[in-house]
Amino acid sequence: MFSYYADLAFRSLRRSPGLTVLMVLAIGFGVAATMTTLAVFRAVSGDPIPSKSSRLFIPQVDVWGPSAQGGKAVLPNALDYATARALMRDHRGTYQSAIYKISPTLQRSDGGGHAMTVDGHAVGGEFFPMLNVPFRFGAGWSRHDDVVRANVVVISQQLNQRLFSGRNSVGRTLDIDGRSYRVVGIMKHWNPQPRFFDVVNSGGFSSTGEDVLIPFNTAISAGITTTGNTQCRSSPEQPGISGLAQSRCAWVAYMVQLDDPAAVADYRHYLNGYAEWLRNRGVTHWAPNNRLRSLPQWLDHMQVVPPDTGVSLLVALGLLLVCLANTSGLLLAKFLRRSGEIGVRRAVGAPRSAIYAQYLTEAGMVGLAGGCLGIALTMLGVMCVHRLLPGDIAPLAHVDVALLMFTILVALLSTLVAGIYPTFRATLVQPTLQLKSG
Repeated sequence: MFSYYADLAFRSLRRSPGLTVLMVLAIGFGVAATMTTLAVFRAVSGDPIPSKSSRLFIPQVDVWGPSAQGGKAVLPNALDYATARALMRDHRGTYQSAIYKISPTLQRSDGGGHAMTVDGHAVGGEFFPMLNVPFRFGAGWSRHDDVVRANVVVISQQLNQRLFSGRNSVGRTLDIDGRSYRVVGIMKHWNPQPRFFDVVNSGGFSSTGEDVLIPFNTAISAGITTTGNTQCRSSPEQPGISGLAQSRCAWVAYMVQLDDPAAVADYRHYLNGYAEWLRNRGVTHWAPNNRLRSLPQWLDHMQVVPPDTGVSLLVALGLLLVCLANTSGLLLAKFLRRSGEIGVRRAVGAPRSAIYAQYLTEAGMVGLAGGCLGIALTMLGVMCVHRLLPGDIAPLAHVDVALLMFTILVALLSTLVAGIYPTFRATLVQPTLQLKSG
């Protein structure tokens, strides 16, 4: 029976090509606007680590006081070195890591290749299991390496390709800012978006991954300065990393893994205890003011997803609803114009279910055509969006198979929904009245 209804629908659509084109265009443009905006929204709002995001937390500790913030209880988005070091030492989470951004100069110790400036971070050894960092060769360093400030380094797969032609380089040495470091691991391609582990310095997105990761304590001892953001109440007394380490400037990102609500409560209690300890020592003179946000809360707090992105999605959905309303009106006019045909079919015994089947099939064919047009317009829209978005975000907005299938599904279902009322009105036609008027 479906082939019969499809044939009737196709004939009906061919009889009024102008009306058919208008409906297909309305659905196509409405769906394309929504899907293009959804592609952008999905790119910037995805969960960067779904298996752990609810167990990763970012602490904030007020070491400046309300007077430094103009009387407002505004917390710095990073930690000062003393606080980060204390949290690392006390180790109250399953995993934890202090993090700061670096851009050292690097080259092979055997003199092969030219010196180059690379991007990376100084991190704790627990950074790797905490964030599920994938490895191609080797692994991260041990906690003992953190303690003894070992000169070890983890490099990216891309950097390993440039330096060692992709071979297993574990055990080889690199000169980083004039010191020799032993390679202990080579990461697989790893560039999570948003860049959740250091939102303070990345703004949430980066088109390039990490080239090098070295131990946090080692980087401090080696004097490798931060190339990230620094918030200071007053200028450090000394230049370089040593001056930052002795100041109350906020420049160290921090992340801790807490596996259950009890651990979260204990960590909050610990942060309050640490703030009280600072006050008792005379370092601070204000009431404890701490925060412990989960990763999703932190990304929201830092507005990693631009607020206007969500507004744009709502506007696009509103446009889709307007297009559906117009399509519904056109279908209603088209179906009621065929009241005589409906009356004859009902008079010879056709049930209302047959009318529903035929006209919903016709609406579905309009939706399918609109979906195909929507796919083409969505691909064009994403190409245009690439020219408007920042360079770090643009590559994330893309059209994949899932989005294509979803586009067809939305077009088909929305058109069927839009066709329900016109079809219902068509089934209310009284055969006797239509036959008399005919």
